[in-house]
Amino acid sequence: MVTPAHILERLQRRVQIAEKACLNDLEKRLLNEYQQGLPLSPTPFADIAARLGTSEALVLKILRRLQEAGVISRVGPVFKPKRIGASTLAAMAIPEEELASVAEQINRFEEVNHNYEREHRYNLWFVVTAPNQKHLDRVLAQMERETGYTILNLPMEKQFHIDLGFALWC
Repeated sequence: MVTPAHILERLQRRVQIAEKACLNDLEKRLLNEYQQGLPLSPTPFADIAARLGTSEALVLKILRRLQEAGVISRVGPVFKPKRIGASTLAAMAIPEEELASVAEQINRFEEVNHNYEREHRYNLWFVVTAPNQKHLDRVLAQMERETGYTILNLPMEKQFHIDLGFALWC
């Protein structure tokens, strides 16, 4: 189970990565102010740029740089489960020496939101989303075929909301 301590630890690692990436004030504001959502409009990055007093091109350039530096993992929507499409939490038990390679294979699937390592027999965890359950099942089966490892499929039974928005810089 992901505990508040695990969440805080991951957040602290991201902040450490960000500090090493030498973020300027604009980059810090961008991360701090928009970590909990993008404007719901046809031009969200232009809207963000206007609020930050910069250009859309610069906002996009910053986001690409921060993603490449490992400061952020992705920029995109997160939908409430079972409202649009289908999703599941999945886990795999992978030998340590193959973990990076298998994680890379899993990350190639556009349906994967994120993945992370845990200290457990099931050491690779990831979230998969798809337009419908049939598509989700096909993706999980394809992942198993391509990696050679069984997936533990853990669909949500009860929803909990944990606000993961923390002030990153004061």
